[in-house]
Amino acid sequence: MSDQQLPADHVDTLLGAAIAAPSMHNTQPWRFEVDGHVVDLFLDGSRTLPAEDPTGRAMRISAGAAIFNLRCAASALGYSTWYGFAPYPEEPGLLARIVIEPTNAPDDELADLAAQIPRRHTDRRPVDSTPLAEQTRVALMLAAYSGGAELTWLGEPEVDSVVDLVLDTDLREISDWHRRTERAHWVGGERSTDGIPSSALGPRSTTYPGAVREMATRPVDHLRAQATFEARPDLAVLSTDRDEPADQVTAGAALERVLLTATRAGLSASFLNQPLEFEDLRRRIQNLTLRPGHAHMIIRFGQSHPGTATTARRPIADFLPPDEQS
Repeated sequence: MSDQQLPADHVDTLLGAAIAAPSMHNTQPWRFEVDGHVVDLFLDGSRTLPAEDPTGRAMRISAGAAIFNLRCAASALGYSTWYGFAPYPEEPGLLARIVIEPTNAPDDELADLAAQIPRRHTDRRPVDSTPLAEQTRVALMLAAYSGGAELTWLGEPEVDSVVDLVLDTDLREISDWHRRTERAHWVGGERSTDGIPSSALGPRSTTYPGAVREMATRPVDHLRAQATFEARPDLAVLSTDRDEPADQVTAGAALERVLLTATRAGLSASFLNQPLEFEDLRRRIQNLTLRPGHAHMIIRFGQSHPGTATTARRPIADFLPPDEQS
């Protein structure tokens, strides 16, 4: 270990911010090693989703979101950060190395967004039908652009097409017991450390397909209360020009920048990503944007309401090697 270590409380703050990032089914698929002022991020191979995320794209997106949160927390503590992807070919599990350095000029925007990290949650409840202000839409587009991605807002015909593709996805999954079994492992019931508890599923939609993804896997969850969702959700597609692993990590960092910017603006967000789990439907989603590139996320935005049910996180020590646990 290096002679110059980050203070233990700073390490806790940095990693606490990183693990607050979103991940598919809240699998939290990361491991960290801290050496001096260097934080290495590894993907946790024990937390893969081989049926729903066979290429690992969703894992890499979540890793990018974790990196962005860590950088925000570092700026709030008075540090600057820089990082590289997969720095050593002989360590394929090492996805990114983040270097944290003291500075007299931390990134004020990242520091400001750090305050939104504990407030950001996926909200699967109905929102009102008030259209988002144009300046808000532009701010979220700029947040994506500054993170190396593109956020494209969908018009009514495109939103209808997304809903049709959601139906297509559900029909494909009817006979896919691998997907259903995998999802049931992570979704539903009482969950204190990972996965999505029943309390965070939100109400069932009175119409089908609905404006949010129906995540229920257990009979009792299929019987939860119903609610009317907005008929025309505000949907946007986050995409990148290329689709290499590093581009997927970049998409994750841009996603989290967008989500924290939305949280600061008083917006909630949820996802309709199921068509993106099939490559042919993913290409059709990107085609709806009328732009070249590769779609990574379909995000539903709305006005935020208090009382959002949250998903739990594992203790920080669980993400560290045994010799680094305090």
